[in-house]
Amino acid sequence: MNVPKDLRSLRAKSISAKAGSPVSRPGSKRTALAVLALAFSHPALAQSLAITGATLAIGDGSEPIRNGTVVISAGKVVAAGAGVAVPPGAKTIDAAGKWVTPGLVSGFSRVGLAEVPAVKETNDTSARSPFSAAIDVAPAINPLANPIAVSRTAGITRAVVAPATGTNIFAGQGAVVDLGADLDPITKARAFQYVEMGEAGAVEAGGSRAAMILTFRMMLAQAQDYAKAPATYDGYSKDALLNRVDAQALVPVVTGAMPLMVHAESARDILAVLALRQDFPALKLILAGATEGWMVAPRIAAARVPVITAGLEDLPSSFEKLAATQSNVGRMVKAGVSVSMGMLTGDDALQLRHATQQAGNMVALTKVPGATGLSWGQALRTITSAPAEAMGLGDRIGSLKPGKAGDVVIWDGDPLEMTSAPVAVWIDGVQQPVENRQTKLRDRYATPTEGALPKAYEW
Repeated sequence: MNVPKDLRSLRAKSISAKAGSPVSRPGSKRTALAVLALAFSHPALAQSLAITGATLAIGDGSEPIRNGTVVISAGKVVAAGAGVAVPPGAKTIDAAGKWVTPGLVSGFSRVGLAEVPAVKETNDTSARSPFSAAIDVAPAINPLANPIAVSRTAGITRAVVAPATGTNIFAGQGAVVDLGADLDPITKARAFQYVEMGEAGAVEAGGSRAAMILTFRMMLAQAQDYAKAPATYDGYSKDALLNRVDAQALVPVVTGAMPLMVHAESARDILAVLALRQDFPALKLILAGATEGWMVAPRIAAARVPVITAGLEDLPSSFEKLAATQSNVGRMVKAGVSVSMGMLTGDDALQLRHATQQAGNMVALTKVPGATGLSWGQALRTITSAPAEAMGLGDRIGSLKPGKAGDVVIWDGDPLEMTSAPVAVWIDGVQQPVENRQTKLRDRYATPTEGALPKAYEW
């Protein structure tokens, strides 16, 4: 891979999300092929790369390091910090005046499952199906979906992808994906089981929370029955809430081998989720949503249950969110809860790029009288290492600690500021094209001239 030796050269060979500068003239077929060749260059994995002189953030909750260096080799982080030596023969990028972070991890999304959510032919988030827990979203994720390129342009390199419910409180098995420009997006398939609780779950269970909680418990109990005696489990009985395929899919959940992500917003629903461990002690719970989590934060922390929430939720948009406040994240972290942020307020297939705005707001709240926010390092952790750890992948992705995947982003300024944008992105040590359909259309029509327009972009 031809890695430039200074950032000015690098910027000329990348597309800035903010400036959108093309690699060369817009619409050039040769340019498009060159970008793809760079992105798919396998030999790049074997070549050492050192990014020096940057304001460096590790992503583990620590504060930024001035004049830091990160070294990547064979697709992995070798070292990152101040005073790190550049290995002999390594390609070097001078990132003085820039910021370097791990690739961002979206803690909750449906990216790759929906191109245009309102168009059913492009929307694979849910189905009216006889199956529920057994549904696996991994084969349905489209790595060529435009929202993946848009999110990558914004510095998102990995994402948690959850299914949506169709006819049952259990939606199926979610995945963790990378947003690289290739056809192999799956980091971990069947990474967790997803279930709806609260208002949405009550609707699926017949109309009341009492029915939903009973249904939830009975389905877990039937999964235990299947685990004990698969051959005698009768999935066709009128009393069976789970067919054999769904019961089998829930066995890893009730045995603790697969995390159970439960979408619950209100304080009372959160407590009901935590209470499940009284009868199912092996459950490895993850709370999604938790708008009222701050009200029961000590209980969540004591149970050691990670939370994935939305950083911009501050209005009582439903009855289960009456106590919404932007201080929710800060208060939970202060109580000892491990908190990640993701797209739980809509546009979950499209707007993963709001991650930096969510985290930046948490930093801004530290300056608002009476509010509770996060330090800069804590805020970055909610969109890097915290979601990786929640998914059980903290040893593989989410930070710039040695041995982690070489997911690195160079920014033209503080990444938690709205005016900053990525200059370059690497996933597993491979530099990615930082462009998308939006930037190409913008470049095409930004300065129209008399006569024919430039040739349209090509895939």
